[in-house]
Amino acid sequence: MAQHIPFGRPDAAPAASADDTAPAGTVSQEVLVTGMTCGHCAASVREEISELDGVAKVSIDLNRGGASRVVVHSAAPLDPAAVAAAVAEAGYEVANA
Repeated sequence: MAQHIPFGRPDAAPAASADDTAPAGTVSQEVLVTGMTCGHCAASVREEISELDGVAKVSIDLNRGGASRVVVHSAAPLDPAAVAAAVAEAGYEVANA
């Protein structure tokens, strides 16, 4: 069974989308990312976060013009600074760091 661990703002836990299905045996952490406006933006963020050790899946709810919800499923909890660095490498910023 997957475990959910909030990143940043615990009060910002929107309803899960269909893409949030966590692989078995993983923990889920979410982060809000600003600046993404299209599928290419989301793909860049997904690619950078996916390169972190232990990441099994990255789900993104794109919110053009606002903060997009990114859910990271991994074998163990990730360092929020490492996730923020991966997002920055893609050219975007974590809103709730």
